[in-house]
Formats: sequence, structure tokens, C-alpha cells
Amino acid sequence: MYARDHALIATPIGPIRVEGDEMAVLRVTLGADGPVAADTTAAVRAAADQLIAYFAGTLKAFDLPLPTLASARGRALRDGLVALGYGETASYGELARRLQSGPRAIGQLCARNPLPVIIPCHRVTAAGGALGSYSAGDGPATKQWLLDHEQRHR
Repeated sequence: MYARDHALIATPIGPIRVEGDEMAVLRVTLGADGPVAADTTAAVRAAADQLIAYFAGTLKAFDLPLPTLASARGRALRDGLVALGYGETASYGELARRLQSGPRAIGQLCARNPLPVIIPCHRVTAAGGALGSYSAGDGPATKQWLLDHEQRHR
């Protein structure tokens, strides 16, 4: 097995590492360590370019090859989360109702998200508009920054 391709880019929230292969973007790590690194595969290069455009405020929706999920239900939940538009938020319960699921399932989807920012789990809030937790970067501080960024560039 070959090592995954990767890029490490500088962003306003710190370095971000993008990993992938010839077929798809597989992982995004906020707060990664190491020197800025170039990429070689088209999927990783596209992800790095689109993330840079997102942080510049010029990209509102990502168009990247993502890994195939094993279950149809997992795909439906991920697609529902991706459909949550730029600058829009929904509570765990509200998103669960939209997707005919449970809030706990939405919470697990967000907590296990290997592609933060690209799969916008930062747009899912707690009940009553409270920020809630965030499993990437510096946690809720990163989530708040991303939400504020989208409001500024909406």
C-alpha cells in the first residue's frame, strides 16, 4: 500500500492538512503540524485550492470527490449535512427531523467527521442557537470563527 498524498496549507485558523489518494479526499486535519507541503494527486490539489478559496471568502460550496460510505443511511445523513448551506445553521434536533433521524445520530456524524469544513458540521448548533461542541481544530473557538467567517462573506 502506498502512502496517502497530502498537502499542508496555511489558513486563518492555523495549518490544515488534506489527505487523499487518486480517487478522493479522505481526511482534513485542522491544526496539523509540519511545513507547508505540496500535493500530487488531483483530489488533494483540488481540496487544497478549494479550502484556500473558502478561507478567502470566494467559495461557498465544495465540489470534491469524497470517499464512498458503506451504508445508504450514512450517505443520506452526510448528504443532508452537506446540503446545509453556507452561512446557514441548524440545531442537531432540527437537522435530525429534516433527515428523519435522531439528534444523537447527527451528533455522532459530526463528531466522527473526517472532513471538517468540507463536510460542514460547524453549521450544526445546539438547541436554542447555542454554539455546541466541535471536534476539530480548537473546538468551539474554531466553530465560532467558521460561522462568523461565513456570515461576513455571505
